[in-house]
Amino acid sequence: NIPGELALLPVVESSFIPDAYSKSDASGLWQFIPSTGRLYGLEQNSWYDGRRDIYASTKAATDYLKHLCATFEGDWLLALASYNWGKGNARKSIEKNQYLDLPTDYWSLDLPEETTNYVPRLLAIARIFAHAEEYHIPLQYIPNKPYFEVVDLHAPIDLNKAASLANTPLSEFRKLNP
Repeated sequence: NIPGELALLPVVESSFIPDAYSKSDASGLWQFIPSTGRLYGLEQNSWYDGRRDIYASTKAATDYLKHLCATFEGDWLLALASYNWGKGNARKSIEKNQYLDLPTDYWSLDLPEETTNYVPRLLAIARIFAHAEEYHIPLQYIPNKPYFEVVDLHAPIDLNKAASLANTPLSEFRKLNP
């Protein structure tokens, strides 16, 4: 129950790289910082980082984005600004505009450059994907079926052995294994 365009947010966040890591300690497709990751149930220890777990982090990001949208009374653009800059920072910017009797929509707020460009980048990517033929961009067909399967193991297993059993190259297996 979120706009479909938000499925493209990892393009902006991490270029769809599951093990992406930022200078602010954000990690994974959805670039969760450790504290927000833990707040949304993403376990992080020396063996496992849920922020890099494609399935778990996508569920967490969906929950977090819904929460932010509700916080900002259904305004997805403010939710996205908050996702990027932090809920408190977005609120302060809104309060500042309210105090100055200025509009409080995303486009009217005083935001840092990264956040100012964040929503337009997502909107541009969504537009390109929605009208790829118009922009002469060939898109690879991706079947609407799961790309991978989650397998719960009750004991450690060597990754080389697991990749072999999955008939998957080790490099690809590593990217899918948080």
